[in-house]
Amino acid sequence: MKTKLLILLAFTALFYGCKKSTYTTKPQISIKSINTTTLSQGNLLLFELNFTDLEGDIQDTLFIQKISRTCPTTPGAQFISKNKVPNFTPTSNLKGILEVGYAYNANIPGYSTISGCGTKNDTAYFKFWLKDKAKNVSDTISSTNIVLLK
Repeated sequence: MKTKLLILLAFTALFYGCKKSTYTTKPQISIKSINTTTLSQGNLLLFELNFTDLEGDIQDTLFIQKISRTCPTTPGAQFISKNKVPNFTPTSNLKGILEVGYAYNANIPGYSTISGCGTKNDTAYFKFWLKDKAKNVSDTISSTNIVLLK
């Protein structure tokens, strides 16, 4: 009986000991939430991005690109932001949330401004990727469609 119990415990320990870590050297990001998918002029668009990093050295750059499905040649339809991630003391197996916000056709202190097509409603999506201090780059993730009302 004791032998069977020891074998069962050994297999359990082996299973949990060999479990693959969710933290990698390459930063991992995902979209946690978006406050809205339809914006009127003057509204805020807020993204919350989950991240993990094995070394915890994500204090480099968060890249953001707005891509218009309606007016692909309008200003801001390409690369819109290169945000410096605030500096902090890195810790191993770092997990957290990055918050990014934009004001739609408005000057709101603390927020960059985005614009739509101008003469008609715009539908756009946003791409995000993260680079850490060791120059490792996350996969690129995309938001759902965001409607920017004229």
